[in-house]
Amino acid sequence: MSADHFGTEALRESVLAAWRGSPTRFREDANAEEDLRLGGYRDRLLVELAQNAADAAGAEPGVLRLSFVDGEFRAANTGAPLTADGVTALASLRASAKSSDAVGQFGVGFAAVLAVTDAPRVVSTSGGVAFSAARTREAVPELASKRGGDVPVLRLVWPTDEAGPPEGFATEVRLPLTAVDGDALLRECAEQAPDLLLALPGLRRVEVGSRAWDRAEDGDKVVITGPDGERAWLVHRVGGELPERFVQGVESRPVWSACWAYPVDGALDGEVLHAPTPTDEKLSLPARLIATLPVEPSRRRVLVGPAAEHVLAMAARAYPALVAALPAVERTALVPLPGFPLSEVDGVLRQGVLAALRDAEWLPKADGGWTSPRRAKVLDSPSEDLVDLLEDVVPGLLDAELVLPEHARALAALDVPRMPVAEVVAALAGIGGEPGWWHDVYTALQPWADVDSSAREELGALPVPLADGRLVSGPRGVLMLDEPIDFERTGLRVAHPEAVHPLLLRLGAVEAGAAEVLDSDAVRDAVRHSGDDPDEDLVHGVLSLVARAGGRPWLGELVLPEAGGGWRRADELLLPDAPLREVLADDAPFGVLDAEFAADWPRDVLSAVGAADGFTVLVDDEPTGPDHDLADEADWWDAADEPPSRVVGVRDLDLVAEGKWTRALELMASDPEVWRAVARRDGYAGWWLARYARIDGRAPRAWRLPGAVELEGLYDPVGSELPAHVLAAAGVRTELVVHDEDDVVDLLARLGDAERVVPDALVLKAHAALAEVAPDVREGAVEPPDHVRVLTGAVVSADDVVVPDLPWLLAVLPGEQVLAADGGAAELAELLELPLASEEVVGSLRSEGDEVVWAELGAVRVACALLGVELPRGTVVVHDELVVHAEGEEHEVPWWVDGEVVHAADTPEGLARALAWTTGRWADRHTFAALITEPTPAVLLG
Repeated sequence: MSADHFGTEALRESVLAAWRGSPTRFREDANAEEDLRLGGYRDRLLVELAQNAADAAGAEPGVLRLSFVDGEFRAANTGAPLTADGVTALASLRASAKSSDAVGQFGVGFAAVLAVTDAPRVVSTSGGVAFSAARTREAVPELASKRGGDVPVLRLVWPTDEAGPPEGFATEVRLPLTAVDGDALLRECAEQAPDLLLALPGLRRVEVGSRAWDRAEDGDKVVITGPDGERAWLVHRVGGELPERFVQGVESRPVWSACWAYPVDGALDGEVLHAPTPTDEKLSLPARLIATLPVEPSRRRVLVGPAAEHVLAMAARAYPALVAALPAVERTALVPLPGFPLSEVDGVLRQGVLAALRDAEWLPKADGGWTSPRRAKVLDSPSEDLVDLLEDVVPGLLDAELVLPEHARALAALDVPRMPVAEVVAALAGIGGEPGWWHDVYTALQPWADVDSSAREELGALPVPLADGRLVSGPRGVLMLDEPIDFERTGLRVAHPEAVHPLLLRLGAVEAGAAEVLDSDAVRDAVRHSGDDPDEDLVHGVLSLVARAGGRPWLGELVLPEAGGGWRRADELLLPDAPLREVLADDAPFGVLDAEFAADWPRDVLSAVGAADGFTVLVDDEPTGPDHDLADEADWWDAADEPPSRVVGVRDLDLVAEGKWTRALELMASDPEVWRAVARRDGYAGWWLARYARIDGRAPRAWRLPGAVELEGLYDPVGSELPAHVLAAAGVRTELVVHDEDDVVDLLARLGDAERVVPDALVLKAHAALAEVAPDVREGAVEPPDHVRVLTGAVVSADDVVVPDLPWLLAVLPGEQVLAADGGAAELAELLELPLASEEVVGSLRSEGDEVVWAELGAVRVACALLGVELPRGTVVVHDELVVHAEGEEHEVPWWVDGEVVHAADTPEGLARALAWTTGRWADRHTFAALITEPTPAVLLG
């Protein structure tokens, strides 16, 4: 019989008595053990054996050896040997004999062996015990039979005298395997060994078969060395006593600990909470948490309660210390990234860790210090140079390394604000700095502007140091001189030479020579206000720029010295010897430039600023209205069919003395620029000269060129000796044209002048031109004439005159009552306020004729064929003598139209007119007449 060193007989009798007295207790024990075997401990064999080994090791880290011997899986550990209390705990499903600071205090883990055996044994240097399902069934056959032989294994314990553990070990668990592959089990143990060494500081070494893993500590690092090499972990531990309120009435130790571990190689996947061995609580954190947390009896889930909340909160608070142990640029790897929590514990930890990280100062600043995420800012552009330049400008600006994309998600999770270019510009506002420093800032910002158009807009407010020591906001309009310019004026924005940079050009600065300086806002403003306090230095400075860059229209505002003293705008002054002085009226509002001053400057420079030498051309390529201070400009705009898209005018035409126009036109013709403006088609100058210039006391358009003989009778030839092209450009007529209301009034007056002998053809042409005037002119304020020209060529009172609109009516109207017009009857009637002939004449037929089909008239048929005119399909009424009663008497007429019926006298003239009207070939009526008279090709061709 084996020696009973641990009092196992008493333990067995106690359990058996309980079972015999209460079969229900037997079922409860059997069910509880079955739950542990099939549920909570099904895959935790090595974890529980390692945990027991760590607890047994005590102060000195222990060794765990796992082997497969003679069909048995064996786990030997160093440390304290087995005790009677330990045996009692092994035989109990509801109690643990471990001390309060042991790892496995919250569960009874030995039940894990039931996953691989039903006859476990524990041998120690102090003795050994055995459990057996078979012996338990023999001890309680009746109870076992009721459960089909399924009995609790770990409730009845027997002593054993077998050989103790291997040399150097205190205890060995021996597990005869049931339907389990021993080699496979060892392989599983080998996979778990490194993590167990990290989680259980009480173990120094784990041996699995012929392989071994060792744990070593080096400061804040734990190194696990195994057959495949070593893996280093960065660790940070905290601990303390649980507050009294958390442990009252709870079978738990009052001491807690937590250890954060991060693999130096950064590879961590599928992580779970370790309490301290693995649980089923999945974690998404970049580091492993090993903590003494209360867990459920299955050791798979955290036991929710105040104690667990306290330990998790303290662990989260300690997380920044682990982060701070990493090199500065690697720390963001430990920031939990956004995502859904993998468990309730994971959610609590993530929230606590992020809160702790936001408050702790662990992020490296650009200036070498440290800051918390709450006070940090990071540039939105990966520019190390820009970060270095802004380290003293932006409080809390992070190191340039953290601008790189790999840190972006971590910083976003910590709510670290990114500084877009607009904030960078705002931070730079009002900042001092040497011009060279600003040049470096522009260089660092250049890539930002290169890739982002919106960034270029925001950089528009970038400060720029000026040569005069000022710092202005925004490069727009700042001048970057390409050569020294001897011109200084308060307010001129010239960039400091050491700050000049291509970025400024992209943002609106101007690479400036004389032209750019002249066009700068500062110079324009100085010119605009030059009359407030005349400054000779300013005048000479502007003129020196004009000498190199040419004139500008607005330079006319520059004041220059006037002869006799005082100052006056340049565009109100004449050069002392200006030819224009010869033709201006005495009251012209011009002064004369001081002769001594004028002698100091080239004539073209003075003219370029507006001092008049000859006539001045004004050009506006984008006019918006008649606002150019040109005489009668608004009337010119109104006269145009559409507003002009470009204005090219000649100034001061209205200031020419009336008797000086010949000389004035000579001056204009001698200046190519002025003459182009005068000769411009539909231009202002030609329009104005034609109406308001004077040649022999009359406007140019009141005359005709001597060569324009077709206008003889209506217009008199001009007597000027000026060249024809000059006179024509000034408005002297070369052809009959009606432009506007004034032309209409003038032409009507000339036609109604009985003293003028006007050829009939010109009268007809004049009336045709009047019929084509624009409707707004016809409907305007043109007064109808009292006298008009009629068909006889005479000028008669307009009271009894009609406008011919139907040609057959001319046969019954006297020529002195019919306006000499061919076409445009309705328009002329409206313009002259005369009735149409058809409104005044009513005629009725007095003769009878024969209705004849046009095709039956042989001469008509041949005439149409010769002219290529389609023969009418209808009929015509042919009269031997066609008589119409009209105007109180009877008239023999060649043709007539009564309603829609065409009548014709049986004559070539009558038939020809009727045929021309019917076929719409009225202009061919005379040709028709000749062909009907003699329908031969000779007549047509001759």
